[in-house]
Amino acid sequence: MNPQRTPEQSQALLACETRLAEGRVPACLGGVVVPPGQYRLAENAFLLHAEDGTRFIYRRGQGITVQRAAGGDRAAEELWLNGSIYAAVACLNGFLPLHASAVAHDGQVIAFTGPAGAGKSTLAAGLGRLGMPLFCDDTLLVDLADRRHPVCMPGHKRLKLRDDALSLTGAAVAGPVGAGTGKSYARPIAGDVAAPLPLGELIALADGEDFSWQAVNGAQRLALLNEASDHHTHDLFLAATRPSRSGIFALWAWLAGAVPMARLTRPRGAANFDAVLARVAERIGGQEQA
Repeated sequence: MNPQRTPEQSQALLACETRLAEGRVPACLGGVVVPPGQYRLAENAFLLHAEDGTRFIYRRGQGITVQRAAGGDRAAEELWLNGSIYAAVACLNGFLPLHASAVAHDGQVIAFTGPAGAGKSTLAAGLGRLGMPLFCDDTLLVDLADRRHPVCMPGHKRLKLRDDALSLTGAAVAGPVGAGTGKSYARPIAGDVAAPLPLGELIALADGEDFSWQAVNGAQRLALLNEASDHHTHDLFLAATRPSRSGIFALWAWLAGAVPMARLTRPRGAANFDAVLARVAERIGGQEQA
């Protein structure tokens, strides 16, 4: 990792490394055959064999090559390219993926983390109604090139929402995601951000009967970061960087000391959504203190 790399250079690097070309893709990586439905990361490369037979390989400095199977699912191809493949490229080039959706406010990223189904995407999309553009959906990339302050790369994949979330947020439908997903691509009302921004706050979502906002400090921040890394992309990060236990602790300690964190508990459901959005927007805007 180059500590002199600017955020703009990092963004250009990702764009270069994720360029896509068609060609022949091997069936194995590092002497190990990768069967359909599996992937392998080794030797600064990533090989993914989709269930429909399409294969992808990424090698540092060479971009991504795809060998499409006859009758392959092109909708699924987009999901692979913007999911595991993009995450692997990022991890092999000095970026840390966190399981979070985020908005931009006042030149900073406000990120919401939580397990699948916690409402990260819905909340981020809903804040677009209050003028906060989407920064990313589901995966937040933190650039590790400059340890002075965490900088995030803008979202690389389109917002995806279920029908009930589309209704709540007012986001416009932009087409189906793919068979069996139950989601549609969506355009957030306030648009999205295309430039890198510093990470201003990381907020863990929880369900509860009442609205509460609690600052997270000390060792609790390390626990929150563990929650935010409980995702398959973190496995890719570990495979790409092979850090020691002390190395992971040092990384978490740096983030814990550099980024304010909070835990947001709020009631779920359509009847509460507008009130929750208003309270969250007030807190982000600094009008309501934790």
